[in-house]
Amino acid sequence: MPRIQDDEADDLHDDDGGEGSGQGGAWRVLLRAALVALALLLGFLIPYLIYLDHQVTERFGKLRWQVPTRVYARPLVLRPGMALDAPTLQYELNAAAYRPDPGLRPGSYVHAGERWRIASRGYADVDGRVPPSRIEAVLSGGQVVALRDLVSGHALRSARLDPARIATLYGQSQEERRLVRLEEVPELLITGLQAVEDRDFNHHIGIDVSGMLRAALVNVTSGDTRQGGSTLTQQLARSGLLGIGKEQTFSRKFKEILFALLLEAHYDKRTILEAYLNQVDLGQRGAQSIRGVAAAAEFWFGRDLKDLSTEQIALLIGMVKGPSWYNPRRNPERALQRRNVVLEQMWQTGLISAAEYQRARQAPLGVTASAGNLAANRYPAYVDLVRKQLARDYPADSISGAGLTVMTGMAPSAQRAAEQAVAGTLDALQTRNRPPLQVGLVMTDAHNSDVLAVVGSRDYTEPGFNRAIDARRPVGSLLKPFVYLLALAQPERWSLASTISDAPVTVGLGGGRQWTPSNSDGRSHGEVTLLDALAQSYNQATVRLGMQVGLPRLAGLLHTLAGIEAEPQPSLLLGAIDQSPYAMAQLYQFLAAEGQVQPLHAVRGVLDAKGRPLKRYDKPAPPAQPGDAVAARLIGHALQTVVTSGTARALLAQGLGGLSSAGKTGTSNDSRDSWFAGYTGDHLLVVWVGNDQNLPTGLYGATGGMRVWADTFRRLPSAPLRLSDAGIEWRWVLDGLSTDPECPGARRFPFVAGYAPAYQPCPSPPAVLDEFGNPVPPVEEGGLLQRAGEAIRRFFGGDDSGKAAPAPAAPPPPPTPTRPLP
Repeated sequence: MPRIQDDEADDLHDDDGGEGSGQGGAWRVLLRAALVALALLLGFLIPYLIYLDHQVTERFGKLRWQVPTRVYARPLVLRPGMALDAPTLQYELNAAAYRPDPGLRPGSYVHAGERWRIASRGYADVDGRVPPSRIEAVLSGGQVVALRDLVSGHALRSARLDPARIATLYGQSQEERRLVRLEEVPELLITGLQAVEDRDFNHHIGIDVSGMLRAALVNVTSGDTRQGGSTLTQQLARSGLLGIGKEQTFSRKFKEILFALLLEAHYDKRTILEAYLNQVDLGQRGAQSIRGVAAAAEFWFGRDLKDLSTEQIALLIGMVKGPSWYNPRRNPERALQRRNVVLEQMWQTGLISAAEYQRARQAPLGVTASAGNLAANRYPAYVDLVRKQLARDYPADSISGAGLTVMTGMAPSAQRAAEQAVAGTLDALQTRNRPPLQVGLVMTDAHNSDVLAVVGSRDYTEPGFNRAIDARRPVGSLLKPFVYLLALAQPERWSLASTISDAPVTVGLGGGRQWTPSNSDGRSHGEVTLLDALAQSYNQATVRLGMQVGLPRLAGLLHTLAGIEAEPQPSLLLGAIDQSPYAMAQLYQFLAAEGQVQPLHAVRGVLDAKGRPLKRYDKPAPPAQPGDAVAARLIGHALQTVVTSGTARALLAQGLGGLSSAGKTGTSNDSRDSWFAGYTGDHLLVVWVGNDQNLPTGLYGATGGMRVWADTFRRLPSAPLRLSDAGIEWRWVLDGLSTDPECPGARRFPFVAGYAPAYQPCPSPPAVLDEFGNPVPPVEEGGLLQRAGEAIRRFFGGDDSGKAAPAPAAPPPPPTPTRPLP
């Protein structure tokens, strides 16, 4: 195509000849290159900004914090008269992160002698909000003797203290966090944070160029990094919420600045600051990152955020710069220096007075030796039981990291006593010739069936096989009380004073097979009372009784009380069934609760993230049926005899007679399994000791499991067992009939009211005959020497009838005979 000449253009072109013409061409090339670069940059930047904007709205706008589910022990409820000593109370308080403090701030205590003053924190429980309180408890003689409110001065029937945190169930992110609203954060923490980290926070747009320059100047002149150049918004952007790492690169910094600008464009300052306070990294415990100021207050000081002092707030602010570098437990001098720098900034900006600055500077760091109430999962067996019970109502992945609160029945002092007893006793029992011993135990509250303690292994802090819940071993004689329970439920036929033969017994098994059990001592004992047969754990008498009571009835009772599925075979009468300590605790709970069927529960209830109850598991059980209650009390009296004069009498030698406990030993064949189940007025504890390979240990119930039981209650205060006599009447019995208390050979037995045997006066002693069969006259009272002395006194006139001893009182009339057995 022909080119159209443009004279003007040609003229201009001609005029730009030479050197000037070359410079103009170069400028135009640079300009075109710049425009192309700008277009490319904008073409890249605009889509990139759109992408980042989407990320902000997706991640931050729909922010869902992953808050761990916290598991708590039961609250300590103080009542006048309860069994409690000073070491146990102090351990309970320390477990719940209470600290000595004469000022009695919430979460603290002070004591002088027997008087304990305690300031509790408010908390949410399964029955609603429990307000904070200030109380005084007086301990004496191993119990609470007085309880009063320090504010009103009034005496209290009870006081409930906030519980210890015993475990944390994290989600995929191992982050410890406690969400707070901005109004729940102390004002000094908010203003102090801005004074140190971002003074222009309320005015900048996400980045602060003047702040960067000012921070650089301060840091250069002071020789220390006293101020940071990044705004709080920038710190939030790189905290992990938006997927930015912490590497020191220009690309990361550029991305951080863009994110900060976008955050400020989308959200107000309050939202950004609140998110920062809940997200800031302030420490590490193992795999768990301590996120947010509220979790940090608990982790470092064992306090609620609102209870922090000026110096503690300053330390938290100082640690923002580097929680690992300024870790006050590992680097106290470095942390103290950093804290004092923050205090100086607070004073210089007018946030605190000169006097408060000087006081706070002189104060110690105030950091607890351990991580406050942020419990690691050091109770694996108990938490395993909690998870199993929660799994009935909640999928496993819906609990961890869901921000729920799980209220359990664990008693920290009971758990510690059981753990220490396990460690000490098994170490003492372990010998070179004995296979490695293991243990499983479950302790419950005898009143309400809370599970107070679980030990599933000799190494009780290590997770693994939970022998308390999952191990199933032959229970031996632990089932015998329930054979007798069924018999005593027929008071017209059986009582503890009834006799039964302990002669050898043979039971047909069908198919021409027979079973002939023997007693552990290899002897028979003739006619024995039911009380003695149970106390001495006679196998032959028990089998004979059980066959009369009925095997189906025993199998049905086990299923009703503990959900145990058992075949009605004769060997069931002697405990030939494999069960766990937990199952046996459920069975014995019926006896400890005097006939009340109480399902055991480790979980008392579950609260949502706002402290509202979602589900309760601690609902009171129905009252015991009158017949069940009386039969359970009768067995309780029999099991107390087991302790006083039966197979568990070694407990008295170990100084535990004051508990008046009821218990039963159990041993499987060849001493492979050692069991003891016993209860006091407050606690039921079932213990198994054995070997994982089912090897003989040489231990009986009284020499293995019972020793762990005894050592536990030497450490743990517990009320003596005082069985009610409701529905029971006591009689002195001789030859199956009621008689007088002073009658030689008479024994005292409890009976179901209205079913005591008929009364018979104490029989006269048989006549004494001489060698010829003639009655021998009774010897006169006083004897020959006394009669001679009286004759001499009469001879010398010394007989003074006024000094004679008074005549003995007439014997009391016999009790009204009760009706004979029908």
